[in-house]
Amino acid sequence: MNPSENSIGQLAGHLLVDCLIAQGVTHAFGVPGESYLAVLDGLHARPGQIQFVTCRQEGGAAFMAEAHGKLTGRPGVCMVTRGPGATNASIGIHTAFQDSTPLVLLVGDVASDCRDREAFQEVNYFSFFGPLAKRVERIDRAERIPEYIQRAFATALAGRPGPVVLVLPEDMLTETVTASVKPVARVEAPEAWSDPGSLRRLRELLLAAKKPLVIAGGGGWTPQSAQALQRFAENWQLPVANGFRFQDTFDCHHPQYAGDVGIGINPALAKTVRGADLLLVIGPRLGEMTTSGYTLLSSPVPAQTLVHIHADPAELNRVYRAELAINATMNAAARSLEVLTAPPTVSWAAHTQAAAAAYQANLVPNALPGFAADQPRGPLDMAEVVAVLQKLLPADAVLTNGAGNFASWLHRYFRYAGLAKGFKTQLAPTNGAMGYGVPAGIAASISTGRTVFTIAGDGDFLMNGQELATAVQHGGKVIIALVNNGVYGTIRMHQEREYPARSVGAGSSIGNPDFCALAKAYGFAAERVEATAGFEPAFEAALARKESTLIELILDADIISPRTTLSAIQQQALKA
Repeated sequence: MNPSENSIGQLAGHLLVDCLIAQGVTHAFGVPGESYLAVLDGLHARPGQIQFVTCRQEGGAAFMAEAHGKLTGRPGVCMVTRGPGATNASIGIHTAFQDSTPLVLLVGDVASDCRDREAFQEVNYFSFFGPLAKRVERIDRAERIPEYIQRAFATALAGRPGPVVLVLPEDMLTETVTASVKPVARVEAPEAWSDPGSLRRLRELLLAAKKPLVIAGGGGWTPQSAQALQRFAENWQLPVANGFRFQDTFDCHHPQYAGDVGIGINPALAKTVRGADLLLVIGPRLGEMTTSGYTLLSSPVPAQTLVHIHADPAELNRVYRAELAINATMNAAARSLEVLTAPPTVSWAAHTQAAAAAYQANLVPNALPGFAADQPRGPLDMAEVVAVLQKLLPADAVLTNGAGNFASWLHRYFRYAGLAKGFKTQLAPTNGAMGYGVPAGIAASISTGRTVFTIAGDGDFLMNGQELATAVQHGGKVIIALVNNGVYGTIRMHQEREYPARSVGAGSSIGNPDFCALAKAYGFAAERVEATAGFEPAFEAALARKESTLIELILDADIISPRTTLSAIQQQALKA
């Protein structure tokens, strides 16, 4: 028997671990702290139950927990200490909130007798996390730990998934709880079903349409719901687009796939969205990125007939008034849609084929300004790099990225297999958080064992590059392609567009280290690639070796996106 346990009861910190186990938690990501030592001791007393992944910074830990939540559909768990530890983790909480990802953040706090005195590292978590989380609560009575834990998981999963913060006073965790206090059984997300009348009305709108378009995405999808969505789309011969950074919701190889509605949208798809007479939006919030700055749909009443299905009633009619608003979870919505009786033929078959053809055409790289159509797009052609990934990565590989223009090549050219094949394959932050890709990839490797590929920019990588140590310590294998162009590319692009030839900060160089030497210091294999022909053998070697690999890709800063160059943007702005 553990010295902290006896016939009378156990430490509250140990009970908390038992409650996490009851909720099916297998991994927890965090940085250890003195404010929750009793929880760490509970993990030690239960070997093999929950793997505690020791991270190097709480921001990386929170990103790992968010990635775990995306992959599994169950709340990712992050453990941090008070004050600086909690505030460091806030970036992952914001990501989970905007990405609709279930997550539970456990914060060790100051002892109750020190509270409200601005004690060492004391923070008002209700004020700090209130706008970023679905719920923020503090557990003051140890015997109520089972209640709070089950409520945290229930809240994180219900409706629109999201993050919950639980504050754990240090003295509460060291109290003894009687043996009669037991964990609550695992909670599951409740399903919200659309009413029959709304489904009848939806069928009427579909039958009256000439140019319908489905946009799918957001949180809460499962392989089963994605399969139901595919059957619905096939029954009705509908073109389907995916929302921003949810490109695995609908299979990108499907003959009815129309592309992704996000940053750098295919101009032909943007035209299709604007010209649709019926938009069936299943899951996305219709935020700024999915609507190209709220321009694809006019607010408050879109020109298109809008049917909006979302798990959170607060999102319905929030920005856009829908002709038909349906409050339903993704699993229930997709299963309801697939049983809608479709007519033998539809009037929009040619429209669907045209939307899919436009997506296929967008997979062909365009000539960049200053380059002939038959010329390579610089010494290192990123479109060809993505073609190698498509050829060599297994179908169930997890691809991760943070924020920056470097990700635009992956978003445009890579074709995700989709959840309907049984696995989630894209981890990317819709809130545009830099530094996400590296920790997300590490979490994916540790928790799934699948092949993981991460693409990162040089500025993006340095925000959480220290987590390479976490990968090595915990046996994760990741392949990281680090696109080094020496600038904060997205910001430099915006500066040249708005203030041409006047860049500050993003600049001509951000002063990078020797990335290959840095990666080797952490225990990674590393290789620098400066020409297109060098990537495929480097990537094949990375797939074959047991340890993780960093491949540094040297990219000319002028080649800023798949569609244009910095110099072309600057010249156009100077002429304006």
